[in-house]
Amino acid sequence: MEPHCKPGAVAASVMLRQCDMPRERLRNAGPAALSDVELIALLLGTGLPGQNVFDIASSLLLHFGSLRAMLNAQPGEFENLRGIGPARAAQLQAVIELARRALIEKLHDRPIVDSPDAVEDYLRLLIGGQPHEVFVCLFLDARCALIRAEECSRGSLTRMAVYPREIVRRALMHNAASLIVAHNHPSGAVNPSASDRRLTRILRDTLALIDVQLIDHLIISAHETFSFAHHGWD
Repeated sequence: MEPHCKPGAVAASVMLRQCDMPRERLRNAGPAALSDVELIALLLGTGLPGQNVFDIASSLLLHFGSLRAMLNAQPGEFENLRGIGPARAAQLQAVIELARRALIEKLHDRPIVDSPDAVEDYLRLLIGGQPHEVFVCLFLDARCALIRAEECSRGSLTRMAVYPREIVRRALMHNAASLIVAHNHPSGAVNPSASDRRLTRILRDTLALIDVQLIDHLIISAHETFSFAHHGWD
């Protein structure tokens, strides 16, 4: 005679098997074989009564519109989202921070000019998904290895003040031989504005006075990058 099972126990057993499936596929085929929803579900771990962890993962992606937007969200943006408390919000933010730190380690280990893709990946993670403009500087030594990455200015959705004199001061303080500057366009378009072009010229000329080379000025969005150096500084 088969043992009697309560409906709740059966549902819990089915949910457990569903959660185990991505884990098995990850072990057998690697993390790249999993969907965004499955990876988020593994990170969250468990669901809620009446809502399994895959439902919560799907609703998160739907709410934020993209994986990048979700991972770039501030803690307050997770408030009132079912299944996401302070601890889970911290877990999600920790993922993107770990990725940033892994990339910055790579930039410290070798000349930046030998790792242009890593530079773009790092900057895209750092500022590509920000809802406001952010201007950052990567200060480099004589071997073009990264000394320090700093946020030099932060603005609104469409406006930001950048002070070349302050960037020169920071370059001297770090004893930098060169630097790369970058800022994001929250609109998603990376075509430089007239003010972007003017700022680039001023920075190049001002840094040249202290024998510091401006290697590039990058404009970053979530999916695209514009390089002034690659476009002939035009």
